[in-house]
Amino acid sequence: LSELADYLAAGVERLARAGAVFGLFSANTPHIVFDEVQRKSAIPLLSIVRAACDRTKALGLKKIGLFGTRFTMQAAFYPDEFQRAGIAVVRPKDSEQDFIHKKYLNELLNGTFLPQTRAELLRIARRMNVEEGTESMILAGTELPLLLRDSESVDIQFLDTTEIHV
Repeated sequence: LSELADYLAAGVERLARAGAVFGLFSANTPHIVFDEVQRKSAIPLLSIVRAACDRTKALGLKKIGLFGTRFTMQAAFYPDEFQRAGIAVVRPKDSEQDFIHKKYLNELLNGTFLPQTRAELLRIARRMNVEEGTESMILAGTELPLLLRDSESVDIQFLDTTEIHV
């Protein structure tokens, strides 16, 4: 992970030398090294995770579900940030995380958006709402909202981290 942090910090350093006064850390999974990159950075970084947390808090939500890559769902950066704001983060069951991760990598990243994948993601989100009391779902992957974008037609509130960060 330190190699990833060094690589990203070098990119931020190039941006700073080019005159940038701040940077956006707009991908979710690389937040696994956000704190280390921020420490090495000469300019402030705006975190997509912090932005999502701020929006969730502004909406008055206390318990949210998390969809993303396996790395994002299993890492501590979402739960830690949200816990500091008094918000609980609920992860899907391990088998559901496997499904989400597999579909994310094998379908969504390739531009494939299948109705059966959408239906299963909605089923998982509903289960988390009913069984675990989640009030909303964080879509912590840039391709997830492309599949779940008509969330107005369903009974689940989705928070698109990319849209929030912008």
